[in-house]
Amino acid sequence: MKAWYLLYCKPRGEARAQQNLALQQIDTYLPNIAEKVVKAGRTSVRTSPLFPCYLFAYFDPQVTSVSRIHSTRGVSRIVGCKELMTPIDDEIISAIQLRERELVAELSESSDIELNQLKPEVAPEFSEGDKVTFIEGPFVDLDGIFAEKSGDKRCHILFEIMGQQKRVTVPKSSIKPK
Repeated sequence: MKAWYLLYCKPRGEARAQQNLALQQIDTYLPNIAEKVVKAGRTSVRTSPLFPCYLFAYFDPQVTSVSRIHSTRGVSRIVGCKELMTPIDDEIISAIQLRERELVAELSESSDIELNQLKPEVAPEFSEGDKVTFIEGPFVDLDGIFAEKSGDKRCHILFEIMGQQKRVTVPKSSIKPK
């Protein structure tokens, strides 16, 4: 039976893996996050993978050989593929897709507002190990643990997803103390 599986890709190889899997008629989903970037006074929208190095693939392991997936250029391995493959619940994929669409809609609605017209918000300072809650973005209402700063405006957050602790880089403005 067809189900969603999580693939670990080579660094910055998500698009290559997605393209090569499409050539094999395997459906994929690469969640992206869009963010406004101001460079030299110009505002633009940049997208990047929500989960760097990860890609979701929809296939039936009884029909499509697992070794065929593993040997696809750009793919390193199928996550959780030891003795039994671990499928991902369709509801998780649907929730990620819904949040991604909501973010795109919000971004397109606010595109007429110039970023330099907005008052800069001062993000609270966090210490390593502080509990935080996401207040915007694809992880809204999820809890995490502050890991470390990443420049002036971004930080690394640890949170549990799909039974594993993951580290994501997010804008400081998207979290608040819990």
